[in-house]
Amino acid sequence: MTDALPPELISESDIRKRVSELAAQISSDYADAGEVVLIGVLKGSFIFLADLSRNLTIPRTIEFIAVSSYGAGSKSGAVRLVMDVRGNIEGRHVLIVEDIVDTGHTLNYLIGMLESHNPASIRTCTLLHKAERAEVEVTIDYVGFNIGDEWVVGYGLDYAEQNRTLPYIGNVQPVD
Repeated sequence: MTDALPPELISESDIRKRVSELAAQISSDYADAGEVVLIGVLKGSFIFLADLSRNLTIPRTIEFIAVSSYGAGSKSGAVRLVMDVRGNIEGRHVLIVEDIVDTGHTLNYLIGMLESHNPASIRTCTLLHKAERAEVEVTIDYVGFNIGDEWVVGYGLDYAEQNRTLPYIGNVQPVD
């Protein structure tokens, strides 16, 4: 990857519009549910989660969770918990907020792990979905954008911790 800014794949205005649409749908779906716990998956979801939360019209609290793949360069799909939610989610409605879902392993793991906390319900929301990369069947209730199998950065997503704070989604060619 070079120092040049990556080319734009999804514009800042398109993201803003889609986040607003997602928030309206989520607010409608949870209108009678009481408070919803938004669980952001660190680090990538933090910008999406903040913007989504600010656009919601329903009562909500925010929690964070962090996961990681086993071993460097692991292709096994094995995921480990790095940081669990701190608050009690038992009997509460939970919305997992992800930056991107590709193989589905991480989201599948999170759903199973969070089910052990006995929430009232679990739904999922992702900014980006790479359906063609799916290895595990997982339900995604709210999808911002479907994209192809390309490496993307910006709006919380990074490549080697770079370009995470771009206001748009850009695509890059990773350097091996």
